[in-house]
Amino acid sequence: MISFLLSIAALIAGYFLYGWLVERIFGVDAGRTTPAIIMQDGVDYVPMKWGRIFLIQFLNIAGLGPIFGAVAGAMWGPVAFFWIVFGCIFAGAVHDYFSGMLSVRHGGKSIPEIVGLYLGNGFRQFMRIFTVLLMLLVGAVFVVGPAGILNGMASVGLPFWTGLIFFYYVLATMLPVDKIIGRIYPVFGLSLLFMAVGIFAGLLAGGFKIPEAIPFGFVNMHNEPGKFPVFPMLFITIACGAISGFHSTQSPLMARCITNEKLGRRVFYGAMVAEGVVALIWAAAGMAFFGGPEQLNSVMAAHQGNAAWVVNEISNSLLGKAGGILALLGVVAAPITSGDTAFRSARLIIADFLKYAQGPVKNRLMVTIPLFAAGFVITQIDFAIIWRYMAWSNQTLATIVLWAITIYLVNEKKAFIVTLIPAVFMTAVISVYILVAPEGLQLPLNTGLVTGFLFTFLVLAWFLMYIRRNSVPGMTAAVEIVRPGIRKDQ
Repeated sequence: MISFLLSIAALIAGYFLYGWLVERIFGVDAGRTTPAIIMQDGVDYVPMKWGRIFLIQFLNIAGLGPIFGAVAGAMWGPVAFFWIVFGCIFAGAVHDYFSGMLSVRHGGKSIPEIVGLYLGNGFRQFMRIFTVLLMLLVGAVFVVGPAGILNGMASVGLPFWTGLIFFYYVLATMLPVDKIIGRIYPVFGLSLLFMAVGIFAGLLAGGFKIPEAIPFGFVNMHNEPGKFPVFPMLFITIACGAISGFHSTQSPLMARCITNEKLGRRVFYGAMVAEGVVALIWAAAGMAFFGGPEQLNSVMAAHQGNAAWVVNEISNSLLGKAGGILALLGVVAAPITSGDTAFRSARLIIADFLKYAQGPVKNRLMVTIPLFAAGFVITQIDFAIIWRYMAWSNQTLATIVLWAITIYLVNEKKAFIVTLIPAVFMTAVISVYILVAPEGLQLPLNTGLVTGFLFTFLVLAWFLMYIRRNSVPGMTAAVEIVRPGIRKDQ
């Protein structure tokens, strides 16, 4: 229990301390007019109050991630606490903050356009295709999963529920951001937070024994440790609670609504920290509720890795009738509210690429209809296959975005070390994973580690050559803190 409580305290402290540092490195300018004001169009660029934006951002980036991913990650034991805390503070929140604030600085542009600005046109073209495909995968996953659950509760046929969810997605993708998303997301966001707080209180009141991270923190407690080593499997399994590329596709949605740069830390860094707290609570619940990581592994094996069953069991036991309602929110409403913004992000990415104004309804239809046709085709693919490749693709996107931010910081002569370290680490994670994972090349672990680390070294060598070509004097830019509010033209 002590390790769990200290982990929550560390996340909160990280927001105030490291979040302040990251904000200072970026150099917010409270006097700069944001895109929500100067580009207001009543559809995507809509000024909103920061509290509402925070809750929308939180729900956008959360979905099932900090619940299902954390429960699955708890199978490795207390080492999950370390990844959630350090990943969230030093990687995920930094990734989310910069992707959001760079979008604010660049007129609300979507993430492929921002990556293209700093990694070149080749990466821009790749990211346009890669990100849209990822958004389609996310949208498809969050149609199939909730539709199956709803059909189990009211068996009127899977096509009915799939069609109903798709119909909602079309509305949420087409309508102005303040009509559906701006009104119901804050309510669902609060409910998701309330659910986590209730589980936290239930753990404390019930006297559940949460395994301590010390001295057993780095022991692999998975029931198949040889097949599922901590590195890199845990770092792909727990994504949204630590770092997730999907977040960088969502941050520009709120970058088009934020009214002052000084609110960026609350919205982007703060929402990620809140998600980290939720992930910690669910990881702790997964380890403690059934008696420990070993028992959790047995339960997950008995239910074919179905984290939804675990969430439902914990919620109903710790929260009673209210828990049943909140569990329904967690396994149905939350993923749906991530699926709709995935399709909305895809619409905006394509519109940015085509320079296609999204004010007129017919323009939105021209982009939306082909997207949903493609999304429907993807739903016909086996769910398990979609999910496995989505997880790796998600972390690959995060890695590319971290490298783009690092180049931005180099160019601005700012402290690029804050994104360089997580970029290098995540490069190693995704390269080793695709080499050794069941859905990858399935190489022996040692071979995958050596090859993956060699690839990471080559990427780092490319980066060092880049900063040398661009006359960055040694590593001074890596420790320089630029005073906030100072602009190049001053």
